[in-house]
Amino acid sequence: MSNVASEKIAELDLSKEFSEIFEAENGIKNFKFFIDGKWVNSPQKDALRSPVDDSLIGYVYRASVDDVNLAVKSAKENQYKIREIAGIERIELMEEARHLLMEHQEDFIKVLMLEGGKTREGAKGEVESLFLRMKLTMEDARKIFGEYLPGDWSKDTAQKIALVIREPIGVVGAIGPFNYPLYIPASKIIPALLAANSVVVKPTSETPLSTLMFVQILNLAGFPKGTINAVTGPGSVIGNAIASHKDIGMISFTGSTETGKLISSVAGIKKLHLELGGKAYCIVLADADLKTAAKKIVAGSLSNAGQRCDAISAVLPVKEVADKLVELIVEEAKLWKIGNPITDPSVKVGPVISKNAAQRIKSLIDDAVAKGAKVLLGGNVEGTYVQPTVLYDVPENARILWEEIFGPVIPIHKVNNVDEALNLARKSEYGLDSCVFGNNFYDLWKVAKGLQVGEVTINDMPKHGLGYFPFGGNKNSGTGREGVGYSIDEMTVLKTIVFNLEPAQLGKKVLK
Repeated sequence: MSNVASEKIAELDLSKEFSEIFEAENGIKNFKFFIDGKWVNSPQKDALRSPVDDSLIGYVYRASVDDVNLAVKSAKENQYKIREIAGIERIELMEEARHLLMEHQEDFIKVLMLEGGKTREGAKGEVESLFLRMKLTMEDARKIFGEYLPGDWSKDTAQKIALVIREPIGVVGAIGPFNYPLYIPASKIIPALLAANSVVVKPTSETPLSTLMFVQILNLAGFPKGTINAVTGPGSVIGNAIASHKDIGMISFTGSTETGKLISSVAGIKKLHLELGGKAYCIVLADADLKTAAKKIVAGSLSNAGQRCDAISAVLPVKEVADKLVELIVEEAKLWKIGNPITDPSVKVGPVISKNAAQRIKSLIDDAVAKGAKVLLGGNVEGTYVQPTVLYDVPENARILWEEIFGPVIPIHKVNNVDEALNLARKSEYGLDSCVFGNNFYDLWKVAKGLQVGEVTINDMPKHGLGYFPFGGNKNSGTGREGVGYSIDEMTVLKTIVFNLEPAQLGKKVLK
């Protein structure tokens, strides 16, 4: 443990409704985890620092594998409580949670800015997006329908009928990322509970507080004891224990491809929803509106400091428009001010999550420059702050053209034609998002059909947003789909119930 007296302590005042989730010691908050309806501590804890200024936010108690086992036991034993509640009452509980979320939105905004380095606009947008996603998912929950199947279309079932119904999986393990630590874990928890599952959630270690606060919101809303549990700690221990647990029926994970592969290797026979790494290529055709394209490309690359799985992370303009597009991109990127988002409201690009992350991004920039790329803007890194950077003439053998960046960098690789752009993009190991700018329908259709990704956006940046459109990955970007109309189905299993009508002579007759 560090010497608290000699370091900067972050100011974090929370509403009294969150007083249960921490205990104070010498003015420092120690944040607990949540098992079987109680906020609990442990012998070990980890320091939590703000990427904004490296100030100490507090400490987070570290759960053990035994704690995970207790959380899963509670979730399994109490799942019947939520399963027996009428669907309309589950919706009413979630509606209460929704009201509590907005009542305490300033608490969430404050924490998202402090622990994640978000701008106020970004933090506020995350809270408001969750508020709307909760409403849409509650509407979606009303559509958990079944199906009636008459058996007389096959001779062997002519005397039978069947009902196909959707039932809860049981216990869902939800593991979230650092970049949207409120919205993404919550978007897993909400459909799971509405579909009558119980949940064990593991917040990311870098930004755990907003997830823990949302769990408290659900607790205050009145969800039955044991149906929502939260355990904190390193992913290599706690995440692994959740993923491999025999009593967890589904894992919903958002994070890196490397971690997703580890989860797959230990999960055994359980349902997996994995949203993993992405490399969104942006193809710009000769007839594109270049001003619009430049504005969208910059926003798609720099929003949330580039820490988005759907961020544009490589631009592939055709040679006829490349130079003009690059000029417009540089002009637009200069408008994105970098700095401390807490002290300066005009800042549009805050820090990345850690110094290690910043140094990894710098290594990608340096590699590209060493191989011939030109730095037209930015390129410098100081602590957790990475300047908005534009690289031109990035060669095909540069790492930055293939690896996920997760930082505010725009690498540009000029291509001769659309076929060359498609061939390059299809070589990627990732398949989450891509986009294309142009006006000719046939060219746009060719690109949209030719890209091997889960979602192609035409004349805009990729943006999953509320999840109104389904999204998810192909190749090394994951499996399963998320979004309104899809998340609920992912959290259920099908059961077929067959009725033999022959004893009552109600079945159809078979003449031959």
